[in-house]
Amino acid sequence: MSPAAPATQVLVVGSGPTGLNLACDLARRSVDVRIIDRSPEFPRSSRAKGPNPRSLEVLADLGVVDRVLAAGSAPLPMRKYRNGLPVADADPYGASRPAPDTPYDRPRLIAQWRLEEILRDRLAEYGVRVELGSEAVGLTRHADSVTVGLADGRNIGARYVVGCDGGHSPVRKMLGVTFEGRTAEDRMMVCGDVTVDGLDRGLWHQWFDEDGAVMLCPTPGTRSGWWFQAGPELDAAGAPVPPSLESFRRLLTKHTGLPGDRMSRAELLSTYRVNERMADRYRVGRVLLAGDAAHVYSVAGGLGMNTGIQDAFNLGWKLALAVAGRAAPGLLDTYEEERLPVAAWTLGLTAEQLRTVLDAVKEPGGGLDAVVTAETMGLGPDGGYPWSPLSRDTRRTAHSPAAPVTGPVTEPATGPRAGDRAPDAPCLDIATGASTHLFEVFAGPHFTLLGFGPGTAQALRAAEADHGDLLRATGVDAGARHGLNDVAGHARSAYGVERDTLVLVRPDNHIGLIAPAEDGRAVGDYLDRVVGAGPDA
Repeated sequence: MSPAAPATQVLVVGSGPTGLNLACDLARRSVDVRIIDRSPEFPRSSRAKGPNPRSLEVLADLGVVDRVLAAGSAPLPMRKYRNGLPVADADPYGASRPAPDTPYDRPRLIAQWRLEEILRDRLAEYGVRVELGSEAVGLTRHADSVTVGLADGRNIGARYVVGCDGGHSPVRKMLGVTFEGRTAEDRMMVCGDVTVDGLDRGLWHQWFDEDGAVMLCPTPGTRSGWWFQAGPELDAAGAPVPPSLESFRRLLTKHTGLPGDRMSRAELLSTYRVNERMADRYRVGRVLLAGDAAHVYSVAGGLGMNTGIQDAFNLGWKLALAVAGRAAPGLLDTYEEERLPVAAWTLGLTAEQLRTVLDAVKEPGGGLDAVVTAETMGLGPDGGYPWSPLSRDTRRTAHSPAAPVTGPVTEPATGPRAGDRAPDAPCLDIATGASTHLFEVFAGPHFTLLGFGPGTAQALRAAEADHGDLLRATGVDAGARHGLNDVAGHARSAYGVERDTLVLVRPDNHIGLIAPAEDGRAVGDYLDRVVGAGPDA
């Protein structure tokens, strides 16, 4: 297939949460983006149960978190049953509270179809709509573009293509990227969206017996809809029975003791098998992989969709710079360098969580709350990139302002590291006196340079003069008429700042650089390493 002039800058294949987040991020950066999906219509299945706190922060940055919070509900207390009788209630988030540095202390329960609907609406505000019935069946890579062939005979040319097309990703297969791991054929669930009468919708009901389980979680925004998950029936030969209304009714009666006719509808049925796999590469030239196309995990902990959202947030700003011809050589390679180790860590975590759940439910009162941990919230250091070439802390070296975090420590560092998630904090806008948050300052397609203390004023002015098209420079208690007043000290506490310090926050709200106030040239050095004079080919 001969190369044609690219019809678009970025083609996103797949319109699940990962693809939609990426398309929204690119569109707000004025990137010409198209998003296609093989499905003839938008799915209505519940699937993933909702974004975790870190994903809520991403959705806030994209400007849709209020819609997500309104459409969903808080996680419900879990009621565990044995032999049809309630034996324990658990509210794993009952003691959680928002903190100054973490505005979201728990996930949000929302059907995946509703989350996707919200993201599609946001994307439409930028004039971009999902193109349904567009199945990618061919992929031809050229020196400066990619041509994607569709099943209907059409071709789409693009400068970059991102496969967000699920665990069976055709894009990944066409690239020849391996997907190593395992499928546990003996560990499966049947799932579906059902209507059940007579159950308390304020609880997530979990029946665990020695020979199986049924779980029913109410679907937010519906009057009588529930997510149904269960171990499958087995036929006389020991083979799993395909999901159906009749089978679900029998499972309901067997494990809950409730009459089967309490269930009047079962649709969007599926069989889930435990898959634990990861791609060995996330980038092949101008084609990249994200979300389930790059990694699939055990369902325990609910990290699959959330990891995909983080993939998209990491990739969006880098891809936008590449499209604009401003990415320094190798910037797109940092997507794989940063996200692949996180996927590997998550793979191990979710495998361990699955074992924990299977052990917990053997005892009366055990349930899914056994794997509600800090790691599933996405807020800890395990989601950061301290090893990345984009992570710099010049406080840690005596004479080399560009040295990485591995250099000899000459000043004790407290608070988050370079590469970690940038914390939030409430502040006051000095000019207006209005309340604001650091996350409001970060929101949008730019770097943010925070200058803690009056000693950073010169560096802030220089950075804004030299790189004002890339960053916003904001003083925190820097003695200027503009900037932020850290009136309660939450910002300094969150960042571990004890002296005047510069903190450069990346567009994906991870800390890129930490430097002492007198090392203002470190900001320019850092941005020169990120932003180059030509496209990343």
